[in-house]
Amino acid sequence: MEHHEEHQDCADQTHPYCVRRPVYNLETLQEQLHVKEKQATPITERLKRYCRCSSKKAKSHLYSFLPILKWLPRYPVKEYILGDIVSGLSTGVMQLPQGLAYALLAAVPPVFGLYSSFYPVFLYTFFGTSRHISIGTFAVISLMIGGVAVRIAPDEMFDIASTNLTNTTELLEKYEARDAMRVKVAVAVTLLSGLIQLCLGILRFGFVAIYLTEPLVRGFTTAAAVHVFASQLKYLLGINTKRYSGALSIVYSIIAVLSNIMTTNVAALIVGLICVVLLLAAKEINQRFKSKLPVPIPMEIIVVIISTGVSAALDLSKNYEVKVVGSIPTGFRPPAVPDVTLLSAVFVDAIAIAIVGFSMTISMAKIFALKHGYTVNGSQELIALGLCNSFGSFFQTFTVTCSMSRSLVQESTGGKTQIAGLLSSILVLLVILVIGYLFEPLPQTVLAAIVMVNLKGMFKQLADVSHLWKTSRIELAIWIVSFVASVFLGLDYGLLVAVAFAIISVVYRTQSPQYRILGQIPNTDIYCDLNNYEEVKEYPGIKIFQANTSLYFANSEMYASALRKKSGVDPCAILTARKKALKRHARQRRNADENKKRTVLKLSNDVEMGAKHELIKDETFTKLPENGQSASDTQCSNTPSEELEHFMKPGTNIHSIILDFTPVNFIDSVGVKTLKSVIKEYREIDVTIYIAGCSGLVVEDLNRLGFFESSIKKDIILHSVHDAILTCQLKETAVVEEPIHSSDTESRA
Repeated sequence: MEHHEEHQDCADQTHPYCVRRPVYNLETLQEQLHVKEKQATPITERLKRYCRCSSKKAKSHLYSFLPILKWLPRYPVKEYILGDIVSGLSTGVMQLPQGLAYALLAAVPPVFGLYSSFYPVFLYTFFGTSRHISIGTFAVISLMIGGVAVRIAPDEMFDIASTNLTNTTELLEKYEARDAMRVKVAVAVTLLSGLIQLCLGILRFGFVAIYLTEPLVRGFTTAAAVHVFASQLKYLLGINTKRYSGALSIVYSIIAVLSNIMTTNVAALIVGLICVVLLLAAKEINQRFKSKLPVPIPMEIIVVIISTGVSAALDLSKNYEVKVVGSIPTGFRPPAVPDVTLLSAVFVDAIAIAIVGFSMTISMAKIFALKHGYTVNGSQELIALGLCNSFGSFFQTFTVTCSMSRSLVQESTGGKTQIAGLLSSILVLLVILVIGYLFEPLPQTVLAAIVMVNLKGMFKQLADVSHLWKTSRIELAIWIVSFVASVFLGLDYGLLVAVAFAIISVVYRTQSPQYRILGQIPNTDIYCDLNNYEEVKEYPGIKIFQANTSLYFANSEMYASALRKKSGVDPCAILTARKKALKRHARQRRNADENKKRTVLKLSNDVEMGAKHELIKDETFTKLPENGQSASDTQCSNTPSEELEHFMKPGTNIHSIILDFTPVNFIDSVGVKTLKSVIKEYREIDVTIYIAGCSGLVVEDLNRLGFFESSIKKDIILHSVHDAILTCQLKETAVVEEPIHSSDTESRA
């Protein structure tokens, strides 16, 4: 507090602290400091150093590429194994029905959902850096893949009518051909998205996820939930409709369902609604009693087992025409090379799927890492996802990412490492190899119910609207644009529009920053907005201007305009007023000279008394001026400029303006030109500009861009705002005292 009081006392120039305290500017600091000599390393030397191999370096790269080698040898079996087993079994039980259900979203047969729940999960155990997330099928990614598959392989391509379907051999062959083509498309998308993720990871582009801001992702996933819900209505109601993709696909899907609502399969609807009620009840119980339950109630697998048994016993497929899962072949398919001829057709979609998949994974991974006190590597996560997808595509999997619901179960049931994920994949493996065929009678309406109930968490994100309305209108706009664009334009184009709008919002915020005039908090060296607190005071004749942004081409003109407006001093207006005043003064002087000539002529022609009489009667000249000056001259010299009074606030007498550059991160060539122009304009009206709080990088920018020249010295750059205040006060005191000292000297002489 004593230090702060000394700063406050500096307002009084007689205080000894003002004399002793050094004022730091850029010029004095550079005179006192010695620059370190930096030796540039040749490129060849840097390449040799980078390519040089050692056992330590090889070990570091190996541990980075295979994180399991780092934690598995130190795995505490007694402490972790029980939690990982319980977590792995719980997650695997969820993985089975979700794999089957999300395969419908991806427009591929259900067995491919099981494949996608095994290979990628197994691989992530070795390459992933997160200990708690569950990799596998996810609704948003599955729907995006399904949209691509339906667009490239629509029903019309195989002459499949949307109504009057029969179980003829010819129709079954058409279905098989359509499904085979859609599998090829899904596998091609998976291969390309995996390669994109792998390349980005190798190039250390893990930071790309920061451009997908949280409101954008939440708005996008909420829109995806709407798409998923609409796509599952026909399965829940047992209606045969065409599947749409692209812009306005959700509108067409809802119209198709409503137009065929009279053909609803009552048996399918009853089974689906019963499953929805049971699943919602189980979720509520798990949420309310999660602290008392050892593991969450696995209602999804319970519903699948019961509904499969009921369907088989009552033969719902034949007796009630309820659509079932159908053929689930036992065992794995042999590996096959994806159809590379489709890569060009799915390139844009693969980019969007790769980025969305990675953003979902890294966001959940960071949440759990922060909660449990470890770190995740974004670039390695890209590599892990890329390997899971690209390698899995040779075994007919579709793109996977982190599942929010399964990750929460894996973490909440005591999972400590990815051993839990490995066990869940082994459980899926047993189903594929041994008992997969038992799920063939499973009604599709049950899978639709599982998908819809799992969207509950995403639909809760609609509450973001009210929260963002209170906190940040710009983030609310990003959320709404992401949601609306993704709902009506489709998930791929909606994501592009949302990212573009988010970038535009950043530009808007940097172009429209907050401009403030600062004042001092009494008894401190802290300066804040003058309009926020009554106690904050300004120093007489000094303005402190601050903008909470960098200075570059997009906002340099607005910066200069805001400075004129906030400070109340407009150099252009003042200079214009001065020119007008000078012109008026010159005009009045010319008129005075002409009147003087006429007066002299009268004095020479008339007698002295007559001339005096004429002058007394003259309305223009009521009194002869002294020293040969006319009355108009005297009036002209004493009249203040009305323009100058208009553009300069009366009583302010500003002599210094301090630009607070503390928030400035960089400045470009346009910003430097604007800054130089501002300094010169204010110098013409005898107002000095100082720059305070520059970071080292900004000073380097100023040096590199040629800011300092003969007319602009480095002494205008000061360490802090308080240093700038002291400099202004000392300079003003010196200016005031100089005429006094000179007059004293003359009087003594």
